[in-house]
Amino acid sequence: MLRIVLFAAVSLVLCACADSSTQPKHRPPQDPPDYKGVPTDTRPPVMLIAPDKSE
Repeated sequence: MLRIVLFAAVSLVLCACADSSTQPKHRPPQDPPDYKGVPTDTRPPVMLIAPDKSE
C-alpha cells in the first residue's frame, strides 16, 4: 500500500514539473539584421608577415 502512495506522489511531482503552461513559450533564435551567414573559409587568417629568406 505504501508503494502505491509513494508512486502516486512521485507521479504527481513529475507531472507538476513537466507542466508546460508554467514555462514561457520557446521561440526559435533570430539572426541579427547584420548577419551575413557563416563564412565557408575555415582557415585562420595570417597573423604574421613571413620574414624574408636571407642566404
